[in-house]
Amino acid sequence: MSGIHDPVEAVAWLRSSEAIRERCGLIHAAAEADRLEHFALVPERLEPTADYVLDTIRAAYPTLEIPYHARWRHFAVGGRDRWAAMLKGAGLRNRAETARVGFDLVVTSVLLDAGAGERWRYLEPASGRTFARSEGLAVASFGLFAAGAFSSDPAHPSRADAAALRSLPEEILARGFQVTADNPLVGLEGRLDLMRRLGQALEAEPRLFGADAPRPGGLFDYLAGQAGGGELPAGAILAAVLRGFAPIWPGRLSLGGANLGDVWRHPAVHADDLTDGLVPFHKLSQWLTYSLVEPLAAAGIRVTGLDALTGLPEYRNGGLMIDCGLLRPKHDAVLGQAHRPEDVVVVEWRALTVVLLDRLAAVIRECLGLDQAALPLAKVLEGGTWSAGRRIAAETRPGGPPPIRLESDGTVF
Repeated sequence: MSGIHDPVEAVAWLRSSEAIRERCGLIHAAAEADRLEHFALVPERLEPTADYVLDTIRAAYPTLEIPYHARWRHFAVGGRDRWAAMLKGAGLRNRAETARVGFDLVVTSVLLDAGAGERWRYLEPASGRTFARSEGLAVASFGLFAAGAFSSDPAHPSRADAAALRSLPEEILARGFQVTADNPLVGLEGRLDLMRRLGQALEAEPRLFGADAPRPGGLFDYLAGQAGGGELPAGAILAAVLRGFAPIWPGRLSLGGANLGDVWRHPAVHADDLTDGLVPFHKLSQWLTYSLVEPLAAAGIRVTGLDALTGLPEYRNGGLMIDCGLLRPKHDAVLGQAHRPEDVVVVEWRALTVVLLDRLAAVIRECLGLDQAALPLAKVLEGGTWSAGRRIAAETRPGGPPPIRLESDGTVF
């Protein structure tokens, strides 16, 4: 890609998975030439890292029946199918309305899924079990959703709509996540702002979310209308997600008046146009896209081209690369200091993670004798690199935090 000088075209390109792979590839090429400031590649560690991931896959999924990497896995943590239990009492009339509720749940839960911090825990009242990190955030957000925190209609609590979200009280969110001085949640204010912005974004896009009582579930109807012959490309889901939710992200970089979201700068990236220096990731948006596949499938719509999406550059996948020695920090500050999402060191780490996830997936498929159709990236992530990243973090550091300390505002990781 080169020569985009129209802001609308530039924004559209930066919101594509092709842009993510191209820009991350430029940073990877700089690493291969040893021109990066913070990280060096150690290519001989690719196969040992793949072996570690394979061990993780075989332990969890000995038959290789691996589900997609999606928020739905967390809703069943601890052996409880919370979604199925909620549906029994919801009185939903048909598959389409079930899908709308699924969209409502997944959108709110995924957008609340940035890093929780090392100290935060959630005690689930129904089970008496305690969960942390992503599982804890999932169970807590599920509880908020089921209790009607995101619905303005008391007769239909298990849904989310613009009216409730744009005026969500902080105390409701804090209580739902059991936040106290002794149980702090990183980025609570950022999460609250994200929910309120979500409500405003729903109202601003009636074509996507519905004109009457707009809700995340309205996106199901929009996407169903694009499904030709019952099939829908994954890229179409991502495009709708990035368009519809663009206004919710905090004001960072913008182009032509459009908020770019999870897009950052790196000095190794050059282009003779409006995209010069810009590196997109769209981690939460892609995580959301992966998570919308199952409610679409349950409604009879098959998602195609899922491998067009990239691996998710977050701290578990990225931590795997460092802890397994695929990436070597070049100086002590990489691991010794806390970093913000916009810092060059974090942009390097995330970009290299995107490329290395593709490389690992190829090696893992070869080892298992499976092709891309049988083992798409979404299953490699779940089986997989995310679980292996958590596993090696627990083996390496007490409590299992990532190797890099992050200053999160609750909207990126």
